[in-house]
Amino acid sequence: MNENNPKKTRKRNKVAIMPETEEKLALMGEQIKLARLRRKYPVQVIADRAGISRGTLWKVEKGDPGVAIGIYAKVLKAIGLGDDITLLARDDELGHIIQDSELKRKRMR
Repeated sequence: MNENNPKKTRKRNKVAIMPETEEKLALMGEQIKLARLRRKYPVQVIADRAGISRGTLWKVEKGDPGVAIGIYAKVLKAIGLGDDITLLARDDELGHIIQDSELKRKRMR
């Protein structure tokens, strides 16, 4: 505990990520915010539905990399887009190319 402040204080570590990833997270946050606004949901309503604070929702809407992915999932569900979380890594083109290549090699043996 901090002697000057009886409440517990936590030191937050900044998450180091690549600029390209940071841009994609910011875009994701913006898309979440726009979805909320299009549905005319106030911040407090979505925060309450997701069981988070308004501040955490604002972090989600900014694409903060320090917010747990579970929180992003809760916000999407609160907005009505809960199934969108399953779209992550769905179209794995490189994975399909690797897998198809291996299957072709097995057939040639």
